Amino acid sequence: MPAETNASLRDNLLLEALRGPDRDAIRPHLKAIFPPKGTVLFEAGEAVTHLTFPCRHAVVTLLITTRDGRSAETATIGHEGAVGCVVGHGLLPASTSAVVQIAGPMLRIESQILQEVKRRSAPIRDLFARYADCLLAQVLQASACNALHPIEQRCLRWLLTLHDRIGSASLPITHELLAAMLGVQRTYLTRVLSSVQDQGLITVGRGRIVVRDRARMEAAACECHGRVRQHYETVLGAVYTAAGIDHLDVAAKASEDVE
Repeated sequence: MPAETNASLRDNLLLEALRGPDRDAIRPHLKAIFPPKGTVLFEAGEAVTHLTFPCRHAVVTLLITTRDGRSAETATIGHEGAVGCVVGHGLLPASTSAVVQIAGPMLRIESQILQEVKRRSAPIRDLFARYADCLLAQVLQASACNALHPIEQRCLRWLLTLHDRIGSASLPITHELLAAMLGVQRTYLTRVLSSVQDQGLITVGRGRIVVRDRARMEAAACECHGRVRQHYETVLGAVYTAAGIDHLDVAAKASEDVE
């Protein structure tokens, strides 16, 4: 297996939280994958056959697409969580599409196997229930944000969310993709980004946006990003801290490879 596809339980904070017998129960059933950017893990209406754990700096976005072809982001998931059947009984139809936004190693397990592992372990059931609560909080807060807050604040919220998950000031995101995430026209988003850049918060480049002043971005954004982050920290622990990112970087160098 090529080195870049290798991933371990330590590369995903949800899996890394497992201890002893629970870790041993789930480890043999995990398969390492490396889906390229743009890969659709599942589409709305499809049966969800696997649970996927983004590792290191991989990021997956949950999208809602309307009949006229427009789309909008409902949640962004990185190394802190999982995509797919989190609490249900497996093979249930997806309500959104899941698309790889930033390529990277991931681990996946069949939904039916996961349900059996959860049935045998109360700690695993509790961990996934807590994560499901956090993911729901993110979706609900995004819904409120999209309805109530101006586009500039929504844009900053989304950039902060991505920055949390990849731990790099350089965000590999194009105008087209960001516009799709926010559900606006590209030309409108370009004007918004230009305004944010003029404030010295970001630098817009070709195929990427560079975070220049995180503290001022947080001050200028709406409260939605902070509320979601606080909820995750309260329910699951401080999974977005700089120490957490550093931990993953160290773990990637000394990972327990999944064959």
